[in-house]
Amino acid sequence: MNYLLLALKGCAMGMADVVPGVSGGTIAFISGIYENLIDSIKSFDITAVKLLMKFRIKELWQHVNGKFLFPVLAGVGLSVFSLAKLMTYLLEHHPISIWSFFVGLILSSALLVSKEVGKWNVSTIIAAFIGIIVSWWITIATPAQTPETWWFVMLSGAIAICAMILPGISGAFILLLLGKYQFIMTAISNFDIPVIAIFGLGAVLGITSFSHLLSWLLKHWHDVTISVLMGFMLGSLNKVWPWKITVETFVDSHGKVQPLIESNVLPDTYETITKNPALITNAILLCALGFMVIYGVELAARIVTKIKEK
Repeated sequence: MNYLLLALKGCAMGMADVVPGVSGGTIAFISGIYENLIDSIKSFDITAVKLLMKFRIKELWQHVNGKFLFPVLAGVGLSVFSLAKLMTYLLEHHPISIWSFFVGLILSSALLVSKEVGKWNVSTIIAAFIGIIVSWWITIATPAQTPETWWFVMLSGAIAICAMILPGISGAFILLLLGKYQFIMTAISNFDIPVIAIFGLGAVLGITSFSHLLSWLLKHWHDVTISVLMGFMLGSLNKVWPWKITVETFVDSHGKVQPLIESNVLPDTYETITKNPALITNAILLCALGFMVIYGVELAARIVTKIKEK
């Protein structure tokens, strides 16, 4: 039952990670596995390499906390590969509904994360504002047109995976800024093994390095770090605002027109400019659903914890 629950949390993380604007780290945080996840990833060190080279698999499994990490990563992988096409379809055909759902997810996640701050003071408040500003700036940055060479794909993997484990900063959106979101999603959908392998290698190198820094910050500057992460979440709301108009487009490497710069507008302005319905009722309902989903996950985690304690 515990393995299944961990796998489901991993699936939820994977679902979030394929969406520009939503972070798998957020799901890990509110489901109660965040710090355990960071510590487990950090354990892939020189000792782990030595154990692997000596084929001491049982000791390696214990060293990297395999009983925890394997079901989580299996859930992430399953979700990413199975939902890449679905999320692309929903974002293309039902953007207002799906973005509204994400707004609810992020709002409730930020509220829950704020409760993890032991004491709110000047330093934690400043840290939260810094997180908001940085995340907001990332969301308004213009996506770049970048090369599809192996080294840049690997670099994209290293950068994106670091963002994926940060609550509030979406690794998928970082890929969007790097001009590699569509490229990587297409590779995953088509099982393009060489591209996936190069991207995966970059991700492994990036996450093993970054997890050490993040683990140190959580241990020595817990409240300040959590405050910054909460700020990241709130700042990312700018990206997931449901009503957008495309200001500028570009043609990708496959000849498809993609939005380059989008502007957030009010629902009535959206209707006037696009001649499409604003679907305000749908947006409110799905935002509320997203809000309740996070609290449902958090409640389920508390119930499981109480059962374990008994």
